[in-house]
Amino acid sequence: MQTLRRMELVEDLAEGRWRLAPGLEDTLRSMGERGDIIRLMQREVTRARLERTEQRIYGPASEPLVGRVIMRGLADEHRDRHFLLVDGVDGRSHYVGIGEAATVEELPKNAVVRLAPRVPMVRDMDRTVQTIADVSDGRYSTVHHQLYDPTASRAFAESHVRRLEAMRKAGLDVGRDPDGSWRISPDHLALAERFEQKLARERPVEVEVVAKGSLDHLAAADGATWLDRELASPSGMHVRDAGFGREVRSAMSLRQQWLVDQELAVETSGSIRLRQGALALLQRRELLRIAARLSGKMGKEFSEAKQGDLIEGRIVRRIEGVSGRFALVEKSRDFTLVPWRPVLEKQIGKQVEGIMRETGINWRFGRGRSGPEIS
Repeated sequence: MQTLRRMELVEDLAEGRWRLAPGLEDTLRSMGERGDIIRLMQREVTRARLERTEQRIYGPASEPLVGRVIMRGLADEHRDRHFLLVDGVDGRSHYVGIGEAATVEELPKNAVVRLAPRVPMVRDMDRTVQTIADVSDGRYSTVHHQLYDPTASRAFAESHVRRLEAMRKAGLDVGRDPDGSWRISPDHLALAERFEQKLARERPVEVEVVAKGSLDHLAAADGATWLDRELASPSGMHVRDAGFGREVRSAMSLRQQWLVDQELAVETSGSIRLRQGALALLQRRELLRIAARLSGKMGKEFSEAKQGDLIEGRIVRRIEGVSGRFALVEKSRDFTLVPWRPVLEKQIGKQVEGIMRETGINWRFGRGRSGPEIS
């Protein structure tokens, strides 16, 4: 009891009587788990031959973080919840609970990731659905949407339908009638908030892979890298001159010199500035290089997609590049490469059609092209 008193978990009422702090058991359990996590981090950091004296447990109130993945492990086998150990650019190692295994794809060894807590909040599209239903007798559909807002594209309205479908699959009270319209309850925004809270429990952290492989490779990569995007539009992340942060600073310096040598950046007043269009040029260089390699293997000509072009064919597979991911779309005589979208994963091996726009591609799936548009 004296030990608990020093931890401010009990109060001494004298004469052998004590008052336990509310939630004492949960607090002790949490402290035990934290101790286990710290010991795990120290063991794995040592195993990775890293000298990191500071450890952090990444939580809902944490700032966005960029770092290199040290390992991925199982945090709770009964609920299939996983974690990452991340060597951050802030010079610290971080334990990051990432939720259910299926919500985060497999990560390459030494992948550099950007992490941000998932904040459960009602989205603008939820409010739009509620507004349209309020003036449409409690109904929502793409037709109702375009009547309410004639400037809205069908693809934009379909994104709201996908949101409703996801909420329905999650077991929320969102009903769809045979005519394709949706019955929207007066408490729709409360349902949307519950849905977001469920998603946050399943996946408490957004994990984005920003680089694969070593930083040394990025320093001279002939493609639009994460380092280039940081130079073009700094995210404001704090890169400490210690640990992995020091490695990133070194790679950034080497990358700047490479860009200057390639005449893609200029040095003015002691700082390096990318030339206009440098990112697009780097991405196109890599695109053409990948296309040339594929053309030799496939025995087909590459057709470069331009704004306004009709993209049609069979989605063959996903192509990984330094600049990002591309979808390989094959036709009988030629093929093209277009920006990858996660929604294309389920379309591999199928016929697709879409229009190349400045902001992306409006996809229409299915051989009959009668499916929804995905923008």
